[in-house]
Amino acid sequence: MEIDFKKGDGLVPVIIQDYLSGQVLMLGFMNKQAFEKTKSTKLVNFYSRSRQKLWMKGEQSGNKLEVKEVFTDCDNDSILIKVNLVGNAVCHTGEKTCFFKKL
Repeated sequence: MEIDFKKGDGLVPVIIQDYLSGQVLMLGFMNKQAFEKTKSTKLVNFYSRSRQKLWMKGEQSGNKLEVKEVFTDCDNDSILIKVNLVGNAVCHTGEKTCFFKKL
């Protein structure tokens, strides 16, 4: 699988979905290095646009994301990762998902 990192100035959006329930947990961004680290460790790593560095989800909270399956979209410029949540929350607010605010 070849991801097109050039289209988004080196970054691609990554949707994180619960492997068993199908619930969307969060959206993040990866550069090629974060993607390669995710593949090698089987734990989700992102690129922080604000801090401009790699970070592993759960490195501070302990709520890690174990990779179960990885998909790309038809244009190879977005990624969907199905995960097993190790812990009880993905969001920094303590919620299981970052998508809990209904408009």
